[in-house]
Amino acid sequence: MTKTKKRIIVGLSGGVDSSVSAYLLKKQGYEVIGLFMNNWDSYANNDILGNINSDKCNLAKDFDDALKVAKTLGIKLYKIEFVKKYWDKVFKYTIDEYKKGLTPNPDVLCNKYIKFDEFIKHAKKEFKTDQIAMGHYANVEYKNGKYYLKKAKDELKDQTYFLCWLNQQQLSKVIFPIGNLTKGEVREIAKKNKLNNWDKKDSTGICFIGEKKFIDFLNNYIKFKKGNIVDIETKKIIGKHKGVSFYTIGQNKNLNLSGQNDKYFVCKKDIKKNILYVVSNKNKEHFLSSTKCLVSSFNWINKPKKEMNVYVRFRHRQKLIPAKYQIDHDKNVILKYKKTAGVVEGQFAVLYDKKYCLGGGIIKKTFN
Repeated sequence: MTKTKKRIIVGLSGGVDSSVSAYLLKKQGYEVIGLFMNNWDSYANNDILGNINSDKCNLAKDFDDALKVAKTLGIKLYKIEFVKKYWDKVFKYTIDEYKKGLTPNPDVLCNKYIKFDEFIKHAKKEFKTDQIAMGHYANVEYKNGKYYLKKAKDELKDQTYFLCWLNQQQLSKVIFPIGNLTKGEVREIAKKNKLNNWDKKDSTGICFIGEKKFIDFLNNYIKFKKGNIVDIETKKIIGKHKGVSFYTIGQNKNLNLSGQNDKYFVCKKDIKKNILYVVSNKNKEHFLSSTKCLVSSFNWINKPKKEMNVYVRFRHRQKLIPAKYQIDHDKNVILKYKKTAGVVEGQFAVLYDKKYCLGGGIIKKTFN
């Protein structure tokens, strides 16, 4: 009697990481099916301003690359659209946060609600399996009756920061085939097995939306509202901005502050008064650094039995910072850490215990 192969649905994006993931799984004996996601429609979403390249062409190129990989590997490839769900569950929140003057991270939401939720549901409904694989640089480990999100071998490519809102149920359904490989090893495997995209550049920009001229792109959804740029120390008006929503705390480029002797950084945004405050380079540490923050909507992948010393990451690829945490009503966490610049409200604080990602939440407030 022939043993039935275990079926797994791979998120095939047209990039080298997902392609090698599919290759490795087929080599391991799985019945591999590719599923290409289209989550953004420039016409339907009124995405007119800020395009660097034609999104339609990019999408067509990615799908064509995925088709070529599927043909090389001898697997079937299907296409699914989550355009409305992406808008409702990811993009609407992103725009609302920018309107509040915050700096959200749509990639975290995309992983939680689209790639590891809607995708899993579709796999179960259409292909009779809820086992999926993605080309993320991360690992899942099962021990003592629980699933753990473990950092990738390639520290520079590790994507656990963006996976901090996943839960036990989601982690039980996913495999990350390239988690124990470096990017160089992934490309070498692709080249050796004649995958057409072995040297394709990594995608950049917002998850599924791509690279944009950011201020112009946001202007599709948030209208320009010009106002004053004020030196927070002297209280003098030193320039004009297009709208406080378009700037990030810590930003020092594209401020158009001509005639100034020093470099300036965005340090505060007053939405109601439409004022963008900046600080000079020599005094930026005082205004842009913090030693404590309140983190809300915290998702524990693995909640420690007792409070312990951990590490925190406030941005993808940032070095891990030693920290202490205190749980405040379960969903809130208070973090204390050494003086650090660039801890920004609206972004994610993600906790680690050595090689494991414990979970993460949204930075609500910072303290000096």
